[in-house]
Parts: sequence; structure tokens; C-alpha cells
Amino acid sequence: MRTITYREALREAMREEMLRDERVIVIGEDIDGYGGTYAVTKGLAEEFGRERVRDTPLAEEVIVGTAVGAAMAGMRPVAELMTMNFALLASDQIVNTAAKVRYMFGGQTHVPLVIRMPAGGGAQRGAQHSQTLESWFAHVPGLKVVMPATPYDAKGMLKAAIRDADPVLLIEHELLYGIKGEVPDEGVEYTVPLDRGEIKREGRDVSLITFSRGVHLSLQAAEELAKEGIEAEVVDMRSIRPVDLDLALDSVKKTNRAVVVEEGWKYFGTGQGFAALIYEYGFDDLDAPIGHVTGVDVPAPYAKNLEKAAFPVRNDIIDAVKRIVPQRAVR
Repeated sequence: MRTITYREALREAMREEMLRDERVIVIGEDIDGYGGTYAVTKGLAEEFGRERVRDTPLAEEVIVGTAVGAAMAGMRPVAELMTMNFALLASDQIVNTAAKVRYMFGGQTHVPLVIRMPAGGGAQRGAQHSQTLESWFAHVPGLKVVMPATPYDAKGMLKAAIRDADPVLLIEHELLYGIKGEVPDEGVEYTVPLDRGEIKREGRDVSLITFSRGVHLSLQAAEELAKEGIEAEVVDMRSIRPVDLDLALDSVKKTNRAVVVEEGWKYFGTGQGFAALIYEYGFDDLDAPIGHVTGVDVPAPYAKNLEKAAFPVRNDIIDAVKRIVPQRAVR
């Protein structure tokens, strides 16, 4: 194992899949010499040529529409959008075409398409560039939506997504590109399932149900809580659709308490969906109401001090845990 960044892990995944399968192509804005918004595709055009790594106009509906057509014609495109916020411009292509073609044609054609996009706040991008809208797309049958939190998962899930027969949205929090983590050496083949979560930290007193950057905040909170004798289990859901509900339910059965942690808005979002499923299928295992840590229900502010107040931090998770874990539960 070696230590690399999240950005490097994504690049390696694309490079390995392009070497393995000549049908894999990459398209997006400024992905050639510039390497895309976060330099994830840097160097791929020089290695594979500009037939397989194609710059596009600033037009998300064109990027995704082209990728859908290429996928239906037998290619395996990886489309990069500059930010998830701009995916709304391509929502018709994503929701009404990519997600539905296989069903509408009775399985005669597939759309093996990956759409990569950064999301999230915390870097002063302002209200129109700091959103996590995964719940919008996860609501749609026919789409798979994944949000890896670590370099290991980012590489493994992107490789699995490229090989999948259906459209996959791979959402990358923009504050994670520089984080480092252990990844197998180049040449060591592995993938990460698109329908399974993972326990990132074992615990006994409360389950922190989370994903993406929330995993890192939850791990930090768990370390602090452990100093006070509260052992929190960190459950990285990793896949938003399909959801690994059994993983969450098994954790709650062990701890009898849960706090859902996410960056997005509270109402009608991913966290409320997770909480509703746990209430529906795991109610008898709960000894307290499910806690919910979210971003503030406002458009993301640009001013740094206001932005900091708008997104959850480690102490918000600690406070939420202490509200539902009584002193008697600490052993």
C-alpha cells in the first residue's frame, strides 16, 4: 500500500480503465492541458490522445448529451462537469434520457456512462457553487449515485462505475481532493462495490450514519467522544442509490442510537431519507430519537465567517451525540 491523494486516486482509476478498455473515453470542459477544474485529468490527453480525451464547450447539456449518445453507441464515456451545480443544466439528459433509456427500450440498449462532478461548500464558492444535490438525482430510478470519502474508495468506485452497465453519478466533495489515504500499489487490481457501505470505525454507543466529507468530520468527532467514554461507530454509507440499508440497520441494532451527518440542507434531503428508512425498518432497535446534523437551511454565504457558520463541524456532531447518549449509557 502507498499513500496518495484523492485526486491522484481518481486519475489512476481513469488511466487504468483506459489502458484496460479502449472504449473508455473522457470528455469535459478544460480537461486537456488544464486537467479540469481540480486537475484530476491532468496528463491523460498526452498519454491517450485527444480522440479519447476531449475538451468540450462550456455547455453541460452538450457534455452529458454527447456522453449519453456515445454510451448508447458502445463507448464507455466518463463525463466531467466543472461542478455539480451545473448538472442542473444537464438534468434533462441525466433524468429523462440516461436514467430511462434501458427501461424504455426493454433492455435492448444500455447507458454505461459515468458523470463525475465536484460538489459541496467550504471554499467560498458562493451560493450557486456550493451545493450538494445528490438527493435530487438519487430520487430517480435508473441512476446510481455514489459519494466516496477516501482515496481508496474513490479509485475503487470509479473503476467499478466505468465497468457498470448503467449510468453512475460519482460525486466528489471539492475539499477532499487533497486528502491522502492508503491505496494499493499500481497494478494491483481492485474495485469497490457501488451498492455497499463500510464501517469506518467500530463503536458501541451510537451510530454516526454519514457519507462523503461527513465521514471525516464524524471520525474526528468519534475520537473526541472516545476521550469521554462514548464509543461512536462511523458508518460510511458511500452509496446514496442504491442504499446499503442493512449496514445501517445492523449498526443501529448494536448501538441502539443513531445520528445522521450530512452537509446538505435538512428538509427532504439524503439524511432525512436515511432516517426515515431506519425508523421504518429499525424502529424497535432505537432507544432515542435519531439525531440529524446538517448544513443551515440557507443558500451558502460567500463571506468566510458566515460560510463557516452555515456548514456542520465536528462539535455539531459531538453535541448531537450527547443529546441522545445519556451518561448511564457510557460504559
